[in-house]
Amino acid sequence: MRIVSLLPAATDIVAELGLAADLAGRTHECDWPPRAVAGVPVVTSAEFSADTLTSREISDAVGGAAHRGSSLYTLDTEALGALAPDVVLTQDLCDVCAVSYAGVSRAVRVLDGGPRVLSLEPRTLGDVLDCLVTVGELLGVAEHARERRAALAARLEAVRARTAGRRRPRVVAIEWLDPLWPAGHWVPEQIACAGGEALIAAPGEHTRPTEWEAVRAARPDVLLVMPCGFGPERTLRERELLTSLPGWEELPAVRAGEVWVLDGPAYFNRPGPRVVRGAEVLAHVLHGVGAGAPVSPAEARRLGRG
Repeated sequence: MRIVSLLPAATDIVAELGLAADLAGRTHECDWPPRAVAGVPVVTSAEFSADTLTSREISDAVGGAAHRGSSLYTLDTEALGALAPDVVLTQDLCDVCAVSYAGVSRAVRVLDGGPRVLSLEPRTLGDVLDCLVTVGELLGVAEHARERRAALAARLEAVRARTAGRRRPRVVAIEWLDPLWPAGHWVPEQIACAGGEALIAAPGEHTRPTEWEAVRAARPDVLLVMPCGFGPERTLRERELLTSLPGWEELPAVRAGEVWVLDGPAYFNRPGPRVVRGAEVLAHVLHGVGAGAPVSPAEARRLGRG
């Protein structure tokens, strides 16, 4: 079966199901697992280089606070057609984060053979795990998908068990720096699973920008910084967007040294299997609890004052 994934999380799912060898095409941002995707043809490109723009410039370029702008992605319909996919995996959750479902549908209508298009729209941790089964059923590995779902769910339960009964720190998670955007959807559940109390955003919620005063008023014990699409080093380049805000030094999280820079794309922004690792990382961040492999500085590091 020839699979084209137009969503990094979907690529993660295909790999989790042991079908990475069936990937015929991917987006330019599909980067996991590195060896498995390295030789897979790319059928998308970026409208501009995010590395050369600030967070505010990126936000303005894709439509600002309303999240109604054009996608960051351009789909190469000729390349897609040449790949002759049997299945195209896409999403209909956010037009900014990946090629839109509407755009993919238009492209597929003109292809010979009529590939099957599956749109993934998870909003909660349960939805993310269910996507594994949905994709597995389509790709003919339903039983294996259910086994993988059960294994991932067991890891989440292990995190809950290891953090149960502990004091639950109050947590604010930030997924964009300018404008300030709280992390919603499955992230509040990751925080709760790891023994924290998520503030500002609710589980499953598609959030909107918030004022800095809302963060100050929440007085979080822990502040998680996980900008969508930014690795830790990219996040650190814009740290002053946070540290220069009024009242920054008075936040309980700052005073306690509990501001953490996390790998958002790997474990928090994308609704793929690695959100489970995200919960394990948060168990370490919130409680110093080990769950799964030891947490590396590339996965979570404290934001220093320097």
